[in-house]
Amino acid sequence: MRNLIILFAITFSFTSCAQQKKEKQPNADLPFEKIEKPESEWKAQLTELEYYVLREKGTERAFTSELNNVKDEGTFVCAACSLPLFSSETKFKSGTGWPSFYEPVNEVNVAEEDDMSYGMVRTEVLCARCDGHLGHVFPDGPKPTGLRYCINGAALKFEKEGD
Repeated sequence: MRNLIILFAITFSFTSCAQQKKEKQPNADLPFEKIEKPESEWKAQLTELEYYVLREKGTERAFTSELNNVKDEGTFVCAACSLPLFSSETKFKSGTGWPSFYEPVNEVNVAEEDDMSYGMVRTEVLCARCDGHLGHVFPDGPKPTGLRYCINGAALKFEKEGD
């Protein structure tokens, strides 16, 4: 019975998060070209950690990303393809050890997939242009969206405003 209650709570949390998201445009309407490369090209382009996170769906250790402390104005872009993903205006201190944001720059720039690894149901966040794994989104963020995009710093590059 306890397992059933836990499963219900996880499913409810996942459903609540999905319901808070607005519907995205279908791929045919994306304002950019999808990028597809052989894994050998990604491996040559990315650092070992970036490749592990973006291409192998890994997770960097908490509190290790320099991007946690970025307070400058600017845009966080995909480390693999430079697609703008999150604005510094939506970044907040979540205490989780990963850069956190309450909404993307443009909803079509991030894709979502069900992630049922590790015995949990979560919503995985991907770069919509290169399909790089970014992190996960949870329904426990601040207003106005109530969402927390918990993103691996290794999946991002920061472009300071005015540079």
